[in-house]
Amino acid sequence: MSRISDIETAILGLLYEKPQYGYQLEKTIESWGMRNWTQIGFSSIYYVLKKLEKKELVTSKLKKVEGKPSRKVFTITDLGRETMQEQLKDLLSWNKKLISPFDLGIAYLNYLEPREVIECLENYVKSADGRIRFLESSVKMQKELKAPYYVIALFSRPLEILKTEIKWVEQLIETIKKEENLWVKKWK
Repeated sequence: MSRISDIETAILGLLYEKPQYGYQLEKTIESWGMRNWTQIGFSSIYYVLKKLEKKELVTSKLKKVEGKPSRKVFTITDLGRETMQEQLKDLLSWNKKLISPFDLGIAYLNYLEPREVIECLENYVKSADGRIRFLESSVKMQKELKAPYYVIALFSRPLEILKTEIKWVEQLIETIKKEENLWVKKWK
């Protein structure tokens, strides 16, 4: 079984439903809001399709369209379906380490003055609040559209994670404030 990346999984998943050409895939990615939960750029779609074709997970055929240039339509293969199912089992079964640049900032926050750190963290909370509002409205909209539970989950999961992270950041801010007060008292 071929190992595939997350981007390859995203594209293969779209082809699992029906054969599509590159521009159709881009429109589906946009309409599903996939860029909120995957890292896939418009320019990488054709590159990924070529990789999937080389791995024999998809095939392609030129399709003539009246009055337009021919289009290359991609179809998932049986091996592609098997690979996709195995990849899904893996993705849904194991908690994998997520690497965030925010953790890099925390690792070296002692290089800044405590007041600067607090200001940065407060800005982080403000920026996260905007993302929370977006995710809340997305969950609400998906429910109103009577979207399937797994579509709603694509917005509700990051929403809950972000809410938890904000609580943690706010606690860190309070810890820093306490430490600074202790430090100020100690050296006065």
